[in-house]
Amino acid sequence: MRLAFHASNRPDALAAKTALTEHYGDCPLLEADCVVALGGDGCMLDALHAVMGHDIPVYGMNFGSVGFLMNDPVHDHLPDRLAAAEKAIIHPLRARGTGLDGKAFESLAINEVSLLRQTRQTAKVRISIDGVVRMDELAADGVLVSTPAGSTAYNFSAHGPILPIDASLLALTPISAFRPRRWRGALLSHTSTVEFEVIEPERRPVAAVADNREFRDVRSVTIAEAADVTLTMLFDAGRALDERIILEQFSA
Repeated sequence: MRLAFHASNRPDALAAKTALTEHYGDCPLLEADCVVALGGDGCMLDALHAVMGHDIPVYGMNFGSVGFLMNDPVHDHLPDRLAAAEKAIIHPLRARGTGLDGKAFESLAINEVSLLRQTRQTAKVRISIDGVVRMDELAADGVLVSTPAGSTAYNFSAHGPILPIDASLLALTPISAFRPRRWRGALLSHTSTVEFEVIEPERRPVAAVADNREFRDVRSVTIAEAADVTLTMLFDAGRALDERIILEQFSA
């Protein structure tokens, strides 16, 4: 099995990469049978973005803080662990938008696509689903669309629902909604197309963030599942992502 190791800049992750490389070798990322990400959940997302479109699974070892998407950092018998690992198949979101300067942008997001206010001014956003306006004006710090894989991350912190990994759903969640104050968001089919139109974008500037890519001063963003892109995460037997998502809902 050809392995490639992708480490964060944490000293313990870099030390683990050195030790693992000496034992198992290290091939170029896009020539690997499997990529091993060493770090936290951000490192896992970086590795998944790096192999996007190349059908290479990613297995994570936790050298971060939360490590929700990672496995325990055990170095022995790694090829056997990878062969026995359980798969989680996910599709990212594709965000297409336009800035105030008229320039178009596009990005893929594994966890979520967020719109966030850039200044002290509350963001105002019109929300359409599949071409139908469902909310004329949301006044909030922002709003996001999350995949099931990302539903335990920023979405959950914003009081959005946790989605089972195999749910054919997306979570639409406001961030500190001011008006309508009691709106908690919506569950959407994974085939839905969500459009955010920024109201008064010059006066109330808004940024769009797709995972770790930020686009400033946006006018509108359209978000849909990228069904043509498939990503595979690997988890130790008994530690599959669907089980972790269930446990997260019963944790204190």
